[in-house]
Amino acid sequence: MKDLKNFIYEYRGAIIGGIISIVILCTGLLRLVLGLIILSIGVFLGNYVQQNKYEVKQKLLDFINKI
Repeated sequence: MKDLKNFIYEYRGAIIGGIISIVILCTGLLRLVLGLIILSIGVFLGNYVQQNKYEVKQKLLDFINKI
């Protein structure tokens, strides 16, 4: 019994993560989670481009000229 308690105490983060991932997969929330991830990536990229307009423009021009 003591070994089981130590195991659960030591790996409780992994156990909770596994349970959450099973719930997400079984309920179909995977599409929602992927949508939120893609949305957050888009927001981050948009903000980065807005804050660094000239650097991004120059990098794109250099990349196009290489092709």
